[in-house]
Amino acid sequence: MSKSVGKQASRAAVWVLMGLLILGLGGFGISNFGGSIDAIGTVGKEKIAVDSYARALRRELNAQQAATGRVVGFAEAEAGGLVDQVRARLIGDAALDNETRRIGISVGDARVAQEVLEVPAFQGTDGQFNRENYRFVLQQNGLTVAQFEAQIRKDTARSLLQAGVMAGLGEPETYADTLYNFIAERRSASLIRLDAAALDAPVPDPTEAEIAAYYQANPAAYTAPSIRQITYAWLTPEMMLDRIEPDEALLRELYEDRIDEFVQPERRLVERLVFPTEEEAAAAMAAITAGESTFDAAVEARGLRLSDVDLGDVTEHGIGGAAGAAVFALDGPGVTGPHLSDIGPAIFRVNGILAARETSFEDAREALVDESIRDRAARMIGDLVNDYDDRLAAGATLEDLAAETEMELGRIDFTGEPADGIAAYESFRDAAADLAAGDFPELLELEDGGIFALRLDADLPPALRPLDQVRAEVAADWRAAEMRARLGRQAAALAGRVATGEAFDALGHPVETEAALSRGGLTPPALGEALFDMAAPGETRVVTAGEGAWLIRLDAILPPDPDDLAAGFLRETIAAQAAQGMAQDLYGYFAQELVNAAGLTLDQSALNAVHAQFR
Repeated sequence: MSKSVGKQASRAAVWVLMGLLILGLGGFGISNFGGSIDAIGTVGKEKIAVDSYARALRRELNAQQAATGRVVGFAEAEAGGLVDQVRARLIGDAALDNETRRIGISVGDARVAQEVLEVPAFQGTDGQFNRENYRFVLQQNGLTVAQFEAQIRKDTARSLLQAGVMAGLGEPETYADTLYNFIAERRSASLIRLDAAALDAPVPDPTEAEIAAYYQANPAAYTAPSIRQITYAWLTPEMMLDRIEPDEALLRELYEDRIDEFVQPERRLVERLVFPTEEEAAAAMAAITAGESTFDAAVEARGLRLSDVDLGDVTEHGIGGAAGAAVFALDGPGVTGPHLSDIGPAIFRVNGILAARETSFEDAREALVDESIRDRAARMIGDLVNDYDDRLAAGATLEDLAAETEMELGRIDFTGEPADGIAAYESFRDAAADLAAGDFPELLELEDGGIFALRLDADLPPALRPLDQVRAEVAADWRAAEMRARLGRQAAALAGRVATGEAFDALGHPVETEAALSRGGLTPPALGEALFDMAAPGETRVVTAGEGAWLIRLDAILPPDPDDLAAGFLRETIAAQAAQGMAQDLYGYFAQELVNAAGLTLDQSALNAVHAQFR
């Protein structure tokens, strides 16, 4: 068992290392630090190399950029704790490397060679190891052969130690079962719903005093969000459409380029069953023709499934030859064969016919015109970018751009939410959210090929809107709250009657029953929360939400459904996540103990030198 775990761990270590190389992250943007600075610190006798730290930082920044779709600067990464995480990870690795050296864990040259030979990036076009490819890939990533093979040896040994530490961990069954039973538990309930019709009299309009009191008691509901007052200049393809005349020659060319979209030949839904010999195909076809068998039975007799013989929708040309002609000669669904296909004698079944479809140039012209002029408008805007950039660099304001170019000026009270106009563009919303006072306007791109530049005029904090502006809203909210309160009192009175022994279905209101509900299976959410908050069958709760109130009684508590595949998957997921979490915690504690035992020293000047490369 330990041999298997160790082998898997070493292989994983090599593939992680190669994944980083193949992504081209190894030495990208890392300068040679040179001089006497070769390590940012040591754990015991193990150095944490400066270049390793720099590469790890670069990988983390690139990973964050890939995850967020934007450049993540070093200052942001440092403020978010990413730099500390990278450093802690390397310290932990160094602690394990120091321990493997101390207790004598290593791997031989044969294992290192085996790992190198199996890396696809080092193989030639013939699939065999190519030494020139090997050296080239390493050189592109700032590594020598000796450095890379030493790293493989070290990573593999470290992985063996990690596997040894965690190999004895089993799944935390009790924890997983407890959490699973809680999450997947089901409940049955009876409910009485009260709405406006249950009131003795309609809720009256609030008095001025009641409006004022409600307004003062609920300021958050009537507080305007923070507002960024922004001036912007923008130009979109839509704004350019009226200035562009369609080019007939270009439209014809575009139509021909997309002819497969506009002219589609007849297609048929076809299945093809191939046989080893023509005699076997003919025998199967004869049995089908005589009614002694079916196409489905012939497929099953070949040890196949229908999905194995399904060709989807194909054209006559797609099948080819006499087989294609025969398939398309059928007047409707049916079986034909045997015919020679490109992979052997076969019988074919047609399940449906999709008629040919042709859209003439005249019918397609309107759509082509719109696409063509929008594309030309986007290209025209692209041709203007350098000129507009130069104007901004020379000190032109947004107002100058609007006055002297095709760009249009606008102003917006930006709250961060999508809205009509420029705020409908995600790129604008992202830029507006990141904008700071004093930022120099720069041209940015919109999703449709348009451009914009913006300026922050003022940042207004959240502010309570005057009562006169929200009086109608406050009055409506008061009425809804008053209705909930009155209905809640009625529901509480019903609960009191149940508590004295009166039957739930004798309260004079319709009763709804819900069986075997899972968490989240009852709406509104407050109702579901109340259902699963009750401890024992027979217990009741009063819930108010929206403009209604409910009296809910817990009828039964049921275990998870053993036949529910999703619930079973949930149990497996919980167990796997718990085991992974325990393994990670154990590894973290083990690595920290190794650091404490061996001793850690950090060179702040070396750390500063690396960080300076990223600022």
